[in-house]
Amino acid sequence: MNRVMIIGAGGVGRVALHKCAQHPEIFQEIIFASRTLSKCDKIVDDVKNYPHKIITEQVDADNVDEVVKLFNKSRPAIVINVALPYQNLPIMEACLRCNVNYLDTAIYEHPSVAKYCYAPQWEFHQRFKDAGLLAILGCGFDPGVTNVYVAYARKHLFDRIKTIDIIDCNAGDHGYPFATNFNPEINIREVTANGRYYDQGKWIETKPMELKRVFNFPEGIGDRNMYLLYHEEMESLIKNFPEIERMRFWMTFGDSYLYHLKALENVGMTNVKPIVFQGREIVPLQFLREVLPDPASLGSRTVGKTCIGIWFVGEKDGQARTCYLYNVCDHQEAYREVGSQAVSYTTGAPAALAAKLFLTGQWSGAGVFNVEEFDPDPFMEEIGDWGLPWKNTTPTTVFE
Repeated sequence: MNRVMIIGAGGVGRVALHKCAQHPEIFQEIIFASRTLSKCDKIVDDVKNYPHKIITEQVDADNVDEVVKLFNKSRPAIVINVALPYQNLPIMEACLRCNVNYLDTAIYEHPSVAKYCYAPQWEFHQRFKDAGLLAILGCGFDPGVTNVYVAYARKHLFDRIKTIDIIDCNAGDHGYPFATNFNPEINIREVTANGRYYDQGKWIETKPMELKRVFNFPEGIGDRNMYLLYHEEMESLIKNFPEIERMRFWMTFGDSYLYHLKALENVGMTNVKPIVFQGREIVPLQFLREVLPDPASLGSRTVGKTCIGIWFVGEKDGQARTCYLYNVCDHQEAYREVGSQAVSYTTGAPAALAAKLFLTGQWSGAGVFNVEEFDPDPFMEEIGDWGLPWKNTTPTTVFE
């Protein structure tokens, strides 16, 4: 039976649940689980207009034994992990114990160290392979759709890709002086870390926000300031496409966001090291997370668009070629469909589609794989119907 479990009841979990429920011919039964059962129940109330069987469950995804107990009770074919990245490893371990396939949208992060890498998850490869199970890593948008864009471009548009610039713009406005569009703790850890990019076989490190460009985004978004960050998909893309000479990742930020972030950083509120407050240990960044607006609450008030894409430079049939593949997603259109803003939408929809491709046998295998290792064609053929149409343009300008 095509039974799927979704773990995580934030904005991305809401989107993934809606998208799965929209396809009852594929997802015949859905188990929706998180640490707080009431969050699951509230979201399920919003998807009752779909003819679907949805069961809610409570689980602490940090606890392998609890996840194992739930898997043994529910017997899903695949779990869509949209919980916190800290919980990737315990959920993967539970999958191996219970013969469940695995899918996530974000790289593993250690809860007490502001650093992330795929090595702890890649180390599960042989165990998943021996068990005949598949683990699909990083199938949100970036990582996720961006990885598929690279695989598609290499298969159809280029004989050789020389440079890649991944460009992520959130041109939305939620009306708050400072808020994050996904988990504040994960967002701030990512943004305050040193930047890093790949060039001629070496990783080059930069200070946070040191490198800046102005980019003219399509479909009315216009000029936006964007800054170089290190982002997780680069790790797997360099590994799987070693021909690439240079790869960079850019993300836009408004002045208000940067001013507030710098002030918080200056007073120690972005620190991940515990401090003692009134006789007990707290982590400043975790405290900050609790006082900032919940990203899941931003959907109704966020207007504007996101634009995420890749600027490719390479060769085709002996000629130089440049392509820009991208998607534009409207915050309010996303909210009207699923009750979440576009940042959650662009992460949850690809995860649901990847689960569909697994259940229909279009993506298959045994072991641990990043999404660029699968055939990109079925994903690219369907992602537009799942709410994220893409465009391929030939730029006349040069991206330096």
